[in-house]
Amino acid sequence: MAFRKLELIEPILKALAGEGYTTPTPIQQQSIPLILERKDLLGCAQTGTGKTAAFAIPILQILYEDKSTERGPKHIKALILTPTRELAIQIGESFAAYGKYTGLTHTVIFGGVSQMHQTNQLQRGVDILIATPGRLLDLMSQGYIGLQHLKIFVLDEADRMLDMGFIHDVKRVIIKLPAKRQTLFFSATMPPEIQTLANVLLTKPSKVEVTPVSSTVDAIEQSLYLVDKGNKPGLLLYLLKNKAIITALVFTRTKHGADKVVKILLKENITAAAIHGNKSQNARQHALSNFKNGNLRVLVATDIAARGIDIDELTHVINFELPNVPETYVHRIGRTGRAGNTGIAISFCDQEERTELKDIQKLIAKNIPVVDSHPYPLSAGSFVPQVGGPKIQAFNRGGRGMHSSDRGGRRGYGTQRTGNK
Repeated sequence: MAFRKLELIEPILKALAGEGYTTPTPIQQQSIPLILERKDLLGCAQTGTGKTAAFAIPILQILYEDKSTERGPKHIKALILTPTRELAIQIGESFAAYGKYTGLTHTVIFGGVSQMHQTNQLQRGVDILIATPGRLLDLMSQGYIGLQHLKIFVLDEADRMLDMGFIHDVKRVIIKLPAKRQTLFFSATMPPEIQTLANVLLTKPSKVEVTPVSSTVDAIEQSLYLVDKGNKPGLLLYLLKNKAIITALVFTRTKHGADKVVKILLKENITAAAIHGNKSQNARQHALSNFKNGNLRVLVATDIAARGIDIDELTHVINFELPNVPETYVHRIGRTGRAGNTGIAISFCDQEERTELKDIQKLIAKNIPVVDSHPYPLSAGSFVPQVGGPKIQAFNRGGRGMHSSDRGGRRGYGTQRTGNK
């Protein structure tokens, strides 16, 4: 199916064509017509499914078509509430790209930076506001934001809001919403508290559910390296000798751990930077921009980056440490293999992480193949997990492909881009 078959207006089709997007992802095919019918929507979707475009495109169309009936000064007509600064910024970029020819205005507000630029934008008037909960409530209390004219409310990454402790703030925002509105609710998982919130927010919603966990990870080539904790830095450097790893997003559990990995890489002349909660917003954006444009080969991140970072054709995700929460593993590796592309996810596992590995494999309903030929095997007597599936021959010191499937070049790259923002 092409975007043209979704009855989109010409200004949006022109913008999508300019971005190189011709074919909607499954969630876009299902969600866009329902939202254009002004229905409430409950969307259950993992990252990398094209969720942002699934709500941004129809919101732009609805507001564009309603624009001629509006009179007087501009008011905020659509609010997208999202948990992290990075995700808010990227959603803003999507609205800018898809709405390029609509004449609609938007701004992004988040904490950690001066509010002056944000309040100046708000005072000039915007149609669409993308916000994190804390800064939104702050500027509402100062009188810069009123939601009385709101037509569409989007709660994005609702389960992530819960994980990060923002649900109380979300509920404070909900109280301020007009009773008559269209609500779009997106969450990768539906724990009881999120289901309750959805029941409160939505009126006779249509439900769209795509890409369950098991099929999300099927698009990604996964491998597991069993290694003693102290040998993880050496193993990472060994893997990065492989030139097939063009870019790598490396995940650690802690901020200190991320900084430590970056120091090790820089010492070996591997361009790298870290993003985590102790970095300023400007530093995080600078690192992300350099990674996207190829000036950095490795970006080291804590789980603040597990969702919301959309990097075209990221080749590898490396779990330097396994996450405590198994769902986080799926969100991490979902940074690669996006919107139909293939990707490679490599995980290190030491003896202390055996419980985390067991929980991850239970969640994804598959065993992660073990690479048993590398210079840093587990020491004698160390944990060896009961993992089925094929063994994978590690690449040799000459730098050949890590997986047999790499010998013919990277699979899946250069495929048709779709609306995967």
